[in-house]
Amino acid sequence: MPEKSVHARSCRSRRVGPTPVASPWHLRRTRAAGRRPAAGPPGGAREVTITGERFGGPQGRDRTGSGGPGTAAGTDGSARALTWTYCEEFVPEDEHQLRARELALELDRPAILPGTGSVLRVLAAALQARSVVEIGTGTGVGALWLLGGMPDDGVLTTIDPDVALQRAAKQILSGAGVRPSRLRAIAGRPADVLPRLADGAYDLVLVAGDVHGYPQGVEEGLRLLRPGGVLAVDAALGHDRVANPARRDETTTLLRDVGRAVRDDERLVPALVPSGDGLLLGVRR
Repeated sequence: MPEKSVHARSCRSRRVGPTPVASPWHLRRTRAAGRRPAAGPPGGAREVTITGERFGGPQGRDRTGSGGPGTAAGTDGSARALTWTYCEEFVPEDEHQLRARELALELDRPAILPGTGSVLRVLAAALQARSVVEIGTGTGVGALWLLGGMPDDGVLTTIDPDVALQRAAKQILSGAGVRPSRLRAIAGRPADVLPRLADGAYDLVLVAGDVHGYPQGVEEGLRLLRPGGVLAVDAALGHDRVANPARRDETTTLLRDVGRAVRDDERLVPALVPSGDGLLLGVRR
């Protein structure tokens, strides 16, 4: 289980300068994922490891689109990687979020990154969101961030086909003090559950989990949202592959198509935010 002191150690490690980018926050998660942390080649774009995922480094584009090692663009990419890391760590996770995140690492399941989670919490607070849908419960990382921004009487409807995983998430949420009345956990395929939810009844819909379910999740989310509600799509940059036109694999192409669909939909006011692994947003007109 994560120690409560991890935040203090992480805060002490945050320095601006030519120090290695891997702080104790990253080292902890890198080791939990069984990977060696790397700071990248001298003078090149450094590699940042967050929750076991690598961003930037010597291969191809880093998450800022900078050039390769030894170039001026690569040096700029190193600074931007540090900036991205600083933003990811800016709002620290509590012990329950850390527990949920480390469980996701142990089970090799995706989890919303801290930068994305903090943006979602801000959105939930700004909307005073009392009715929220989350597609993809996972281990409860996203649910904890969302509930942290919702009013005390807000209800989160969270959907996941993995019954055992959702049960573990509910235990973590209960340990975090989330009342049962604030959580409606539905075990089932989103494709089966979403059509049963009421039209225009929700303030925020988060599409996460299985990327192959994103197209239907987005379309159903538009139906579920009230005017002024927000659609949010996690991992919209696909580990930096979406921005690279040379990447044409199935998952990257799907994410690219989902982004274009949200951008071009006249029912939405869109934005793509580079927090975490990319957060695609749309406000329902």
